[in-house]
Amino acid sequence: MLAEVSALLAPLAAAIGYSSYKARRFEQAYPNIGELTDIGGYRMNAVHIRRPEQADLPPLVFIHGASGNLLDQLVAFRTALEGRAEMLFVDRPGHGYSERGGPENAVPSGQADAIARLMEARGIERAIIVGHSFGGAITATFGLRHPEKTAGLLFLAPATHPWPGGIDWYYHVATAPVVGWLFNHAIVVPLGLSRLERGTLNVFRPNPRPLDYIERTGPSLVLRPRTFRNNATDFKRLLAYLKEQSPLYSQITAPTVIITGDSDEIVWEHLHSRGLARDIAGSELITVRGVGHKPDYLATDVAIAAMEKIAGKPRDLQAIARKAEERLAAASADRTTLPSLEPRAPPGRDPSAAGNSIERLA
Repeated sequence: MLAEVSALLAPLAAAIGYSSYKARRFEQAYPNIGELTDIGGYRMNAVHIRRPEQADLPPLVFIHGASGNLLDQLVAFRTALEGRAEMLFVDRPGHGYSERGGPENAVPSGQADAIARLMEARGIERAIIVGHSFGGAITATFGLRHPEKTAGLLFLAPATHPWPGGIDWYYHVATAPVVGWLFNHAIVVPLGLSRLERGTLNVFRPNPRPLDYIERTGPSLVLRPRTFRNNATDFKRLLAYLKEQSPLYSQITAPTVIITGDSDEIVWEHLHSRGLARDIAGSELITVRGVGHKPDYLATDVAIAAMEKIAGKPRDLQAIARKAEERLAAASADRTTLPSLEPRAPPGRDPSAAGNSIERLA
């Protein structure tokens, strides 16, 4: 009997040991480049770029999507905006290197409040809030709950409205009692690594994925057991939350721009982005033809022009979007993969330590 039990437990123990080892490797490959700030009982992590003397934009706060961390938005925007604005790239509660905090942070309202407190701790009075994908739900909630801190809202392929259907099976398993612990500590790492290539390609589809996107943005951090459970919990609570909150979007008064691709198979453009444009009076919807779920990377110039327009600068966003479409069409004729995001990979990064678990709301 003892031998039979040992035979059953040995593979499980080996899987847990392997996952623990890989989780340490993920953190070695992507050490924290931000700073932890106590916001009242727990700490939020962020990269804070102080206001430059020549700033011509208001402060900018960036909120990443599901399965991500602050590197996703930092790699997309920091270099292009350097010297123009104070910037705060945030690890959402329980993601990246931020602590989770209380149960209120399982829904966008708690996470929006946490970001508002982090802004206060960092001396940022008002900012343009920029949210990608799942971060769009938090951005909308921020505009509702903290209008005094909102200089404007920029939504990038946002997830903001109830959708038909449900979520992927592994989010249910990850949050289950007992079984969820075993799944998160033994199965998630090998499963996530096996989905790496297909998953990241799907996020960018139909557009090519940048060559070093995985290497630069640290998606493997979500595969750590506690982080994966937090991510799954966020997903499980989102649909019910949006059913309650989306009818309130008409109360948002901040200047708002929504940028989406018409080929997004992760978060449906016709449901979420058009829904926001319908619900928020005076908002502007920019649809970039041929772009999928990553306008932050494929149409970064359009997003920056939107920030400028929110800040009061005259910008024809529709015309800028058409030029972006021409640029993307010309690039697609020459290559199947986007060039590197940086001239070279940063030292000390181990590409084999990367992995990914992809959000899907459609």
